[in-house]
Amino acid sequence: MILVGVDDVLAAHRRAGRRFTAGDVTSFVRDKGSGPAVVCMHGMWGSSFGFARLLDQLADRGFRGLAWDLPGFGLADRPAGYDYSWTGLGRFAVAAVDALGLDRFHLVVHDIGGPVGFELAWARPHQVASLTILNTMIDVTGFRPPWAMRPFRRRGLGEVWLAGLTRPAVRHLLRRQGIRDTAMVSDAELDAYLALMKGDDRARGFLAAMRSTEPTAAKQARYRAAAGSNRYPVQVIWGQDDPALPLHTYGEQARAAAGLPSIHALPAKHFLQQDQAPAIAHLITQLARSSSHPAA
Repeated sequence: MILVGVDDVLAAHRRAGRRFTAGDVTSFVRDKGSGPAVVCMHGMWGSSFGFARLLDQLADRGFRGLAWDLPGFGLADRPAGYDYSWTGLGRFAVAAVDALGLDRFHLVVHDIGGPVGFELAWARPHQVASLTILNTMIDVTGFRPPWAMRPFRRRGLGEVWLAGLTRPAVRHLLRRQGIRDTAMVSDAELDAYLALMKGDDRARGFLAAMRSTEPTAAKQARYRAAAGSNRYPVQVIWGQDDPALPLHTYGEQARAAAGLPSIHALPAKHFLQQDQAPAIAHLITQLARSSSHPAA
């Protein structure tokens, strides 16, 4: 039996993608398959790494799956003084679409990838072929981070909380809040989440993003408009056991904003793309094929 450690997992992750530059920031993208483009937007404590299984499933179904690291996350640059607000990260997403030569694309958003992706959809609605919403927030004026994330928002306390996040602690946290079928994800993969969050700047970019959220009424109106747009078909898929962004509150807010009669509820927690990738890929491609405006 060959034991795979976190260094092996990170090395394989780097080999699976490439570097690219957008908006004067160099980042990293995983890009797999050919066919209609599906852009997957990660959230806090995330990166392109978390979409690896979903990209494989999309490629197997004849689609091109892409997931890039937002500035301050994963293998992307983490410039000091960068605008890590939802506005700033959304601006990077627009630049990334251009840098990667994407004309039309199906958009998948998760966690704070929701607000960032909604910024992209608001700026380029004519390029979005469909929108899939996974466990995120739309009614941001009432958003309260889950308990494990709240300390990061406070200067000093966040740095202390971060220093205490050992590998065993993060494994426990991700299994408790993030992944229902824990057999799907190894210890080394969970350790990679921590390594990619901390990066080479001791998570200063991550902390800046945590402290740059914009839960304003204006942003909420914008995100509701993006989720409820009649320019492209929309669906909401939710991990029904998510303790961080519960289905009965945040999921229902997303459904109402999109004007949908129901939610696709899956047996999963917050990181549903980890243990429900086949089901999510099926729903994404089903929606994409029903769209009258295919992606390129």
